[in-house]
Amino acid sequence: MTNKLKYFIGNWKMFGDFNSFKIVNKINQYAKKHRSSNKSKIVLCVPNILIDFFNKKLQRKFISLGAQNCYHEEGHGPFTGAISAGMLKKMGSEYIILGHSENRAEGETYKIIKKKIISALNQKLNIILCIGEKYVDKKKGKTFSVIRKQINGSIEKKYNTNKIILAYEPVWSIGTNKIPNAKDLENVIKYIKKDFKKNFKTKKYPNVLYGGSVNKNNVKFLSSVSELDGFLIGGASQSSKKFIDIIKNYYK
Repeated sequence: MTNKLKYFIGNWKMFGDFNSFKIVNKINQYAKKHRSSNKSKIVLCVPNILIDFFNKKLQRKFISLGAQNCYHEEGHGPFTGAISAGMLKKMGSEYIILGHSENRAEGETYKIIKKKIISALNQKLNIILCIGEKYVDKKKGKTFSVIRKQINGSIEKKYNTNKIILAYEPVWSIGTNKIPNAKDLENVIKYIKKDFKKNFKTKKYPNVLYGGSVNKNNVKFLSSVSELDGFLIGGASQSSKKFIDIIKNYYK
């Protein structure tokens, strides 16, 4: 049920400027040096204004760049301040984070997320779809039902599910230094994979990542959950040392 390729995806959020290229470059050099020793895929999802700059600055890319969101309408139009999936693709983005709990909390609906997914798929972007329950849902035993609703509310069977990675990020874990215990996490990941494969009638299980307070100290513990296909890393990805240490400790 586990895929051999492991993802280490950084979500910079609202962080960085042109001088932050030194962080990207160090991570890229690490990926170059270790590309044959581990089967990992490194992605950095950075602010939109930095994608094109980093993409052109990297002479040889051993990592991929991604965006953190896009507008739900395609093409061009009277949408002041909006950035479309097509624009992000032309900047050099290969991946895009959608459905993050921060965006959902600001009113992003399933209808909007669906339109964003369609737009991103039309641009052949790889989608990282965030899902996860709040603490109140966890306490009420509603984790599975919340996750199922989030997935089925955002994806349709006609979509190219091979381009969609699922990132399980329990809202109560983000930025709190609290993570699920191994048994609970394994049960959730297994549920996501089995339910997704059955519901969308896919030939293989989806890639499922874990996100929420991932750091160099707990990644080894998280690596014991064999069903995981990698990690969506927030604050620690803003430092090349912290991000690289996470990867190193995972493979220790």
